[in-house]
Amino acid sequence: QVQLVESGGGLVQAGDSLRLSCAASGRTFSSYVMGWFRQAPGKEREFVAAMGRRAGYVDYADSVKGRFTISRDNTENTLALQMNSLKPEDTAVYYCAAGERYLITRNDYEYDFWGQGAQVTVSS
Repeated sequence: QVQLVESGGGLVQAGDSLRLSCAASGRTFSSYVMGWFRQAPGKEREFVAAMGRRAGYVDYADSVKGRFTISRDNTENTLALQMNSLKPEDTAVYYCAAGERYLITRNDYEYDFWGQGAQVTVSS
């Protein structure tokens, strides 16, 4: 089992940057595929980005590709999401998630552990 805690959310203006972090504790962090998801008010949770266990494989939602970068540090047990050129439609609660699997996935039901979420609000 792994515990996940997000940090770094906040209120920014359109065009600004923000960096989310996810600190993991418990089982070996490098054993997990990691992902970022988000949920805006009144909408379903959606995939944002995912990274393989050794950081060699990444996947991004089309809506964030070229603006967001996912990264992980298996020595520090941390996951990050660098968000640039933020837009009002990026406003959501962002969650990091860990999956006990070999392949990255966009499906939230294939992740086993979740953080509590971090609010990101982008004003126009």
